[in-house]
Amino acid sequence: MTTVLLIHTVPLWRASLASLLGTGQGIDVATAERGGIRAALGGPAPDVLLTDLDCPGALEVLEEVSSMAEPQGGPCPLAVLTRSDRPRGLRRAYEAGARGYIDKYRSGSNLCEVMHKLADGGRHIDESLAFGLLQVADMPLSPRELSVLSLAEGGDTVAGIAGRLHLTPGTVRNYLAAAIRKSGARNRLDAIRRAQEAGWI
Repeated sequence: MTTVLLIHTVPLWRASLASLLGTGQGIDVATAERGGIRAALGGPAPDVLLTDLDCPGALEVLEEVSSMAEPQGGPCPLAVLTRSDRPRGLRRAYEAGARGYIDKYRSGSNLCEVMHKLADGGRHIDESLAFGLLQVADMPLSPRELSVLSLAEGGDTVAGIAGRLHLTPGTVRNYLAAAIRKSGARNRLDAIRRAQEAGWI
């Protein structure tokens, strides 16, 4: 039996994915929302953690998973559902230690097979995502710079970003300045535009 902890912040999508996984032979599914991963890991550790990089708060989920890379003292493979045009998410997943990269726009017929493969210590990368992973190396911004720029894209003020990321406003300004410089942009709006065109945010 392979146990999968599915982490998703949208209840309907979470229930749908859990139902799809539950149809697989030898798959036992538990679910959790953002911020509830540690509580969900209070018992026996699952064999695989699965999350969707397009769900709201996905980057925070990756940070939470990364902070406890070995829950319960043992390895717990991370798998992500994503798409090929989002190298930013692929980079963050890679940095969080993901071992499974699943293209969410392809057939889900082998999803359970991938869960078993990861639980057995293997790795999985859908062919359609391979080029995106190669692009990851070309992204000049750090994870924190990307987080700050992403929140700025959503309209957050410097003070708002600082509050959400538990940083000082001065530190946020420094990250924004670095993102502008590294992306070769003229200002914050230009940096956001370039990052959007490159698929980083």
